Amino acid sequence: MGKDEFDRHAVIIPGGGFGPQAGMLAYARAAAERRDAGLKLISWSPPADGRPLEELSSWVHDQVTAVVANLPAPTPLLIGKSLGSYGASVAADRNLPAVWLTPLLTMPSCTEALSRATKPFLLVGGTTDKYWDGALARRLTSHVLEIPDADHGLMVPGPLRKSAEVLGQVVTAIETFLDDVVWR
Repeated sequence: MGKDEFDRHAVIIPGGGFGPQAGMLAYARAAAERRDAGLKLISWSPPADGRPLEELSSWVHDQVTAVVANLPAPTPLLIGKSLGSYGASVAADRNLPAVWLTPLLTMPSCTEALSRATKPFLLVGGTTDKYWDGALARRLTSHVLEIPDADHGLMVPGPLRKSAEVLGQVVTAIETFLDDVVWR
């Protein structure tokens, strides 16, 4: 199918360290793709000029807006990791559903955008991630997966199989959200 032939679309927004085809985003992308969504993967190199993380919010907004504005109907789902969660402002502005993996909940511009959202969104984070605030996440949405002891990469202490089990929990939460909320 060509990009204009899909009944649903998903925009995959990377974090600051990995592209849209790595880590958890690879599985999130597969979840959307297995539900017959047309995919748009954003690749970027965030400015390396020493700006504080908070100042990248408008840069991410511009990057995501440029992609979303050029997608055919229907309304896309946004899926972002970490830095990509600054795309929550685009979701709020355009009434888009979203999945935010390890969002920057300690950054005011991210939480302000999430608080303006009118479409449902899923938040996934770990209790040892310095950017995660579980209580705030639960105030923002009823769709939350919080992983005890998980860091910003959603890795947990102990044998690696435990982190692989976390990945399974994350993928299940995404698939359930897509099937029961976004594309039911």
